[in-house]
Amino acid sequence: MKRFLIQFACAIATLATLHAQTPPAGQKWVATWGTAQAMIVNAAPNTRSYNNQTVRMIAHTSIGGKGLRIRLVNGFSANPVTVGSAHIAQRLKDSEIVPESDRTLTFSGKRSVVIGPGIEVFSDPVDMEVHALSDLAVSLYFPTDTGAPTSHQTGLHTTYISKEGDTTAQTAMTDFTTTRSYYWLSGIDVLAPASYGAVVVIGASTMDGTGSTVDANRSFPAQLSEKLWMNKATSHLSVVNVGLSGNRLLKDGTGVSALGRFDRDVLSQPGVAWAIIMVGTNDARGLARSPNDVTPEDMIWAYKQLIARAHARGVKVMGGTLNPFEGDSAYSEAGEAARMAVNTWIRTSGEFDAIIDFDKATRDPENPKRFFPLFDSGDHLHPNDAGYKVMTEAVDLAAFTK
Repeated sequence: MKRFLIQFACAIATLATLHAQTPPAGQKWVATWGTAQAMIVNAAPNTRSYNNQTVRMIAHTSIGGKGLRIRLVNGFSANPVTVGSAHIAQRLKDSEIVPESDRTLTFSGKRSVVIGPGIEVFSDPVDMEVHALSDLAVSLYFPTDTGAPTSHQTGLHTTYISKEGDTTAQTAMTDFTTTRSYYWLSGIDVLAPASYGAVVVIGASTMDGTGSTVDANRSFPAQLSEKLWMNKATSHLSVVNVGLSGNRLLKDGTGVSALGRFDRDVLSQPGVAWAIIMVGTNDARGLARSPNDVTPEDMIWAYKQLIARAHARGVKVMGGTLNPFEGDSAYSEAGEAARMAVNTWIRTSGEFDAIIDFDKATRDPENPKRFFPLFDSGDHLHPNDAGYKVMTEAVDLAAFTK
């Protein structure tokens, strides 16, 4: 009986600690999933705002844990947004959840939350076992007009949107439309051992996963998380994808530049231990329109800045060379020259803690300016599933254990 009372008291103490956001001794919060958010652009009319509707989003985890919390951000709106209710559950299939896994989310003890412009909020932690490489369903109900959403458009997973009403607790959505974007959901963290850490991948559309199969988890970050999990020496590392299609290294394009968003999207991730940087192709592509837009020296300067900022926070950095893109509509010889100069610097400078030679893995040996045909999604700019696989195979896991 005495032993039971001690165990019960410990369990109550753990739950109280969870509710207070402070991890128990020997544990910490680590991001298992995340996404970069931006103001939605070129959206269909039914995705420009939500009113008396529920949005159910599917997030594929990397590492598991014994508790979780979510992060919501209203980063790109002039108006507050109200979340009337929020639930999280293990996903069974399509929009269907495992009923017994369903948890109501609260925010500082309240079931609803108003998120002001530029604000990120954390849910209260919930006692829920999260499995590695599994799907979670996050359901958010918006009782009033949201205005244009803060969104990640290249979601690569189906999102389910009720035609009306609060359906956050429903086992399956029954009357819905779909998109392939995430809305206001910026991250999911798990309670994990203190030895765990996150690998945060930042880049543009290639790191985002454009060209990979939807609902199949075949992007580079998704395949990397599988590779890390299958290797005992690296199974303690999560992968967080903050790629943003259209993003640039130096200047704002789709969303804030990588240089501008690095602290917010990478260094602020709970448990971040490594950053993988593969961004700059859109800067090189921009030279087809504006020959004096950027120089390789500008790009190298920006990489050095990112490395310095990461190292100042104790985060190691892995640099990825830029893939070939001859045949793309924005290809130019000036852009190719910039890509080659940057890749040479990445390979030889010694500035990064480790490198991944994506270019070598994906290029056509007979024409190194182009993708190898079997790895080309068809647009000569983005890999297909096989291309993302060889990019993942190019990662030397030993670098993470040194």
